Parts: sequence; structure tokens; C-alpha cells
Amino acid sequence: MSAKDAPPPLPEPLPVAVADSHTHLDMQTGTVEEALTKAALVGVETVVQVGCDVKGSQWAAETAAAHPNVHAAVALHPNEAPRIVLGDPDGWSRQGAREGGGDAALDDALGEIDRLAALAHVRAVGETGLDHYRTGPEGKEAQERSFRAHIEIAKRHGKALVIHDREAHDDVLRILAEEGAPDRTVFHCYSGDADMARVCAERGYFMSFAGNVTFKNAQPLRDALAVAPLDLVLVETDAPFLTPAPYRGRPNAPYLVPVTVRAMAAVRGIGEEEMATALAVNTARAFDY
Repeated sequence: MSAKDAPPPLPEPLPVAVADSHTHLDMQTGTVEEALTKAALVGVETVVQVGCDVKGSQWAAETAAAHPNVHAAVALHPNEAPRIVLGDPDGWSRQGAREGGGDAALDDALGEIDRLAALAHVRAVGETGLDHYRTGPEGKEAQERSFRAHIEIAKRHGKALVIHDREAHDDVLRILAEEGAPDRTVFHCYSGDADMARVCAERGYFMSFAGNVTFKNAQPLRDALAVAPLDLVLVETDAPFLTPAPYRGRPNAPYLVPVTVRAMAAVRGIGEEEMATALAVNTARAFDY
């Protein structure tokens, strides 16, 4: 195994236990039990396992049912809806839809997400939203329809809504305003600037920061973190993606949350204990556990 592929070392444990508010254990190496044990060693005692398609959402729900410190979020990722409608089951999800795709196939998939969202151990509907980076004009209608459906599902079941927003800030904020956002709405891997953070704060949206807040070129994210109300801030890994510096490019996992927490505390000019305490309280409030 090369150094680039090797897992980063365990960071120093946090003084207060926190949660990884967004992770993909099904995309990481090793077992769920191994990941949870390793995370607990450094003070990461809770994780939110996030589904991106029907199969992944079913797995998230099953995993949360089997582990009391795992909470599930279920959804069709923004890039999944166009794949289904356009009949491309070998693209984003690889789990497929009806042959030929179409609106009926999307309805089928949304129906299963709706069923899963009713389960007690499913704490959120997400990640949903808009992605203008990967989805072209031909897929935007399906993506928006899926997003609106997820908002409705989250509100009807009283669950948090977890937003994926990539190069689509204005449209995401517009649709949330048009549909009426759920009481608890989380911008996962927050990617806006300080001005958008002020808008999110006014609307009471949670902003979850990932390892990219530590990247050298991420000053706009740090500026956003600096102005976000402390009671609306969360932390996540989005593992196996977005490994924080100085381990960027190596495999990410929940046990690396402390690296990002300490970077966030530095941006806020507060101690890591104060930062971790706020994050723990906020995540429990966001996901109602």
C-alpha cells in the first residue's frame, strides 16, 4: 500500500464527543463495526449514514436499525433522478431503474424513499437538492422534481432535510422558499460564501462543514464559518471524500472528524471543547436524536 492510499493516523481524541453528521460507510473500506470502533476512540460516537439511491438508502436504514449510534438519511442524490428518468442505470447509481427510465421509474424510486422515511431510525431525508456541476440542462427538470418531492416527504414525516448544493445556490434557496423548508434543514458540505451563510442563518438552516474547510484555497468557506451562528454549525466527513489537510487525497473516515473540528475552532477563535460541545448539541437537535 502506498503512502497515498494508507489511512491517516488517529488524531488526538476530542474532549467532548461529537457526531459525524454526514458519512457514507458503504463506500469505505472495512466493516461498519471497525469504522465505528475507530471513530469512538477519538470521540466521534455518532454518525449519520447517508443514502444516495434506493439501494444505498435501504442499506442506510438497515445499518441504523442494527447500530444505535448510527442514524440514517435516505434519498435519491440529485444526480440520481436524471439517471433514472433518462434511463441510464449504469451511470450514477448502478442499481438501476425500470428499463428505459422515465417519470414512472422516478415515481417508483421516490415511493421507496417515502416508505423508508417513515421508519423511526431514519432521521433525515437526504442527500437531495441540486447539482449543476454534473447534471446538464437535459436533466435539470428531473432533478428539480425530485428535490421538490423530497422536501414534501421530509415535511410529511417530520424529518430533517439534508441538502446537496453544488453550483446551484440560488436555485436551491429559491426552491426551498417556494416549497417551504422543513423545520430542520441541513446544508451538507456547505459550499456557499459568507453572504449565503447570512441568508441561511436568517432562515434557520444548519450549515455542515467538511474537510474542505481546511484546504488552502477554501478561504470563502472559512469566511462563511466565521459568520455562521455557532448554534447552526455542524461537522461532517462526507467520507470517503474530502479528507482534511494535511491528509488530503488519502481515504477519509469518521475518525478524522477531530482534524476538522480543531480547524473550525481555530477559524472561530474558540477552544476545541467549546466547538465540540456546540457541534454535539447542534447535531442532536438537527437530527432529533
